[in-house]
Amino acid sequence: MDDKRYKIVYEDDRLIVVDKPSGMLVIPTPKKETNTLTDLLNKELDARGIEANAYPCHRLDRETSGLVIYAKGKLAQKLLMDEFKARRVKKNYVAIVQGNVKKESDTIRSNIYNRNKSRSESAITKFRVLERKRDFSVLEVEPLTGRTNQIRIHLARIGHPILGESVYAFRKDFKLRFRRTALHASRLEFIHPVTKKLLKLDSVLPTDMEGLIRKGEGI
Repeated sequence: MDDKRYKIVYEDDRLIVVDKPSGMLVIPTPKKETNTLTDLLNKELDARGIEANAYPCHRLDRETSGLVIYAKGKLAQKLLMDEFKARRVKKNYVAIVQGNVKKESDTIRSNIYNRNKSRSESAITKFRVLERKRDFSVLEVEPLTGRTNQIRIHLARIGHPILGESVYAFRKDFKLRFRRTALHASRLEFIHPVTKKLLKLDSVLPTDMEGLIRKGEGI
């Protein structure tokens, strides 16, 4: 398994936290893709002789890189998903967005429509500026609610869509080009649902985002 694309950053008898690369699905879509992160992780556990299945406790988009929490078994999954529902799991992201964000920090409060439930739901996202370049800004983003595509939607609504965005903004309008959505799940902080210990886990920026920031221009 030395050639695997993902990296395990934390593991115990109940949990696994994985650093997911961009371009990999967490679970299959209705197209029933294979080689998702969940498939590959369970194959690794089988190869190691671990009987428990790994179940994702949340998801990242295919293009988003970074940290994903898995539970070993359904009971641990339920316990951790209860923590997510109670908003006791702190998640931080790094986003590279179009333009120069003028405010040093802000909180975005804007409802997001849930198609599955046919209703609008409240959504809150905090951000602060880490760096400003000539044509883009680097933000640390913390979603306080967990709506689908919340960060992408909120940043587009304030006029600073994430570089590479193609659903909530028009790529042809972008001054800069990037081959994927420039969003990385960089940090997790939560209480372990079984041991009750505080876990703080970090993931470094992937090379494509780091390279863009370093050069200060599109790639």
